[in-house]
Amino acid sequence: MRKLFTLFSIVLLLNIYAKADEGMWLLPLIQQLNIEKMQQMGCELSAEEIYSINKTSMKDAIVIFGRGCTGEVISDKGLVLTNHHCGYGAIQQHSTPEQDYLKDGFWAMSMQEEIPTPGLSVTFLVRIEDVTEKINSVLSDDMTESDRQEAAKKEGKTIADQATEGTHYSARVQDFYGDNKYYLLVYEKYTDVRMVGAPPSSIGKFGADTDNWMWPRHTGDFSIFRIYANKDNMPADYSEDNVPYNPKHHLPVSIKGIEQNDFAMILGYPGGTDRYMTSYEVEELIKINNTNRIYVRGIRQEMLLEDMLADDAVRIKYSSKYAGSANYWKNSIGMNKALKQLKVIDKKKANEDQFSAWLNEKPERKTQYVEALPLIQKAVKERKELTHANQYIYETMLRSIEIVDIAYDALDLYNVLNSENKDNLESTITELKEKAEKFYKNFNAPTDQKIAPVMLKIFAENVNSSYYPDIYNKIEGNYSNYVDKMFESSIFASQEKLFDFLGNPTLDILKNDMAFNASLSINAKNDELKEKLNEINSDFDKGNRLYIAGILEMNEGKAMYPDANFTMRMTYGEVLDYDPMDAVHYDYITTLKGVMEKEDPDNWEFVVPEKLKELYNNKDYGQYALKNGEMPIAFITTNDITGGNSGSPVINSKGELIGTAFDGNWESMSGDIFFEPELQRCINVDVRYTLFIIEKFAGAKRLIDEMTIIK
Repeated sequence: MRKLFTLFSIVLLLNIYAKADEGMWLLPLIQQLNIEKMQQMGCELSAEEIYSINKTSMKDAIVIFGRGCTGEVISDKGLVLTNHHCGYGAIQQHSTPEQDYLKDGFWAMSMQEEIPTPGLSVTFLVRIEDVTEKINSVLSDDMTESDRQEAAKKEGKTIADQATEGTHYSARVQDFYGDNKYYLLVYEKYTDVRMVGAPPSSIGKFGADTDNWMWPRHTGDFSIFRIYANKDNMPADYSEDNVPYNPKHHLPVSIKGIEQNDFAMILGYPGGTDRYMTSYEVEELIKINNTNRIYVRGIRQEMLLEDMLADDAVRIKYSSKYAGSANYWKNSIGMNKALKQLKVIDKKKANEDQFSAWLNEKPERKTQYVEALPLIQKAVKERKELTHANQYIYETMLRSIEIVDIAYDALDLYNVLNSENKDNLESTITELKEKAEKFYKNFNAPTDQKIAPVMLKIFAENVNSSYYPDIYNKIEGNYSNYVDKMFESSIFASQEKLFDFLGNPTLDILKNDMAFNASLSINAKNDELKEKLNEINSDFDKGNRLYIAGILEMNEGKAMYPDANFTMRMTYGEVLDYDPMDAVHYDYITTLKGVMEKEDPDNWEFVVPEKLKELYNNKDYGQYALKNGEMPIAFITTNDITGGNSGSPVINSKGELIGTAFDGNWESMSGDIFFEPELQRCINVDVRYTLFIIEKFAGAKRLIDEMTIIK
């Protein structure tokens, strides 16, 4: 029998007694679940000032920035603040060896100098609506798990279509709590977003890989963009006639500073957490997923960095790819260390024992939930080899051998050439050309040719031969020879070769191309593995749904939160120091003095710009200095965040911007799986450092002048 839960009954099982600053909360539930505690901690806002569908509220200043970050509107002219690493792809897009914005930074000194950035968008949340009853009306207990998911997906699309009919909005229905609840999310997307300002990487990425995920931190991780709209303030594609967007709400910016124990709130789009994860899954994560990622990416990144440091053109092409790879790579290293050190598997087992004991208290509970843990355990055990092989295909080939990626984009062309109907030939060629132009802009064939044989060999050495793509029959152990022939002969080795082919494409050339055949072979094996995994994971999905439903019932009456799934959430906490280990204490704030202490002109990660040193030596900080005369850079809070929160605003008790979230700390890298309140910290750029760099370092005071500054 399916059980419907009230919103108030929802709880996440971490350790049963969770602290107040833990949680990624759904905005419609703030009044019911959070606001009283927040106000006890010092918050002066009402729930409706944070989230309202009838009035302007704080949520109207928060955007999805691009496809995986958060940003906030900070002026009445559509100025958007986010992280430097969130704007990194756009900064790279506009960079060349002759005009290197990654290295030198960029500042538009007038609106006319702001750079259109094709492909970049920002998305506002319009509203969230609980549609669980509507979805549940098409579900039944006798459905298979895949049938349930398909029925929910179909009904969700109907609900989303009805919600947006006659509007320019988009919408989707998202599952929460392991398919136990469903919400409709309605969005408004703006596609004319222009680059306004970015510090040089020596500020925006100061410390680079070495300091990533570390505290103390001294990184000015911010960049500035502007939203443009048509004359009616509506979303519109780029046009010279577009004007700066007039937001419903923008965040005032406070330069009053922060103190220990100050209230701090974050609104943003956390990407994903797995805090319902069982001990079986944690073990799988440690031994397979993270371990494989650490090994493969570590090797590839070394090879990439070698080429990047040797050639500025290659550095620009691969900067964004390298940064993204290295970020997740180091995260996996830290996560494995923290999961083991904090004995998370033991804690998960204790939770499972408690769940089992609760089941045994009443026969009806066993009837309803007894399958939950056994189904999860069985699925994790059965998928072990498939998971390992599937991840190795992804890490060593699909994301590491780039020529295979662009070659697979020609599959639609192959299908058209292989059919009697050629009506779509011209449009298919045009679409492939558009993809190719974006691809080759950030592709260096010699680098890919160097990496590919190493990746193919690593796969063969670490995966059972029964999972090899059939190209291994042609490689016959001579990886370099195979790859050299591929790059020598393939039409995908360069944009020039591909475009020459597209001038008069033929089926024979395409179907005999080595890169195209490699892409078909690799993707066919990947699809085969995924299909087998999907069969096993049907049991896993059912077990997971039942387990979470049981946890909700077991903890009925406790106010908690769902896992993150890149929907807008609120988290609240306080500015707070911490003790990471015996005899070590970390303060809650860092200053420019720390940059100078870390400076190393011979290490690209710790180079300091001359202008910044000059400002430091002269103590020329303007109105942004601390009371003791030092220049603040970053601070930490107890806010519960994860990937996707990058760029999120850190907001004080009055609703004013005090910083921008950009990282978590090394000691709590297990946080996506298990929140550790004594260690978990959110690392933020102090907004005073952001404004100092804009005004004093860049001389772009015009941007300060359009903000609402609270002194």
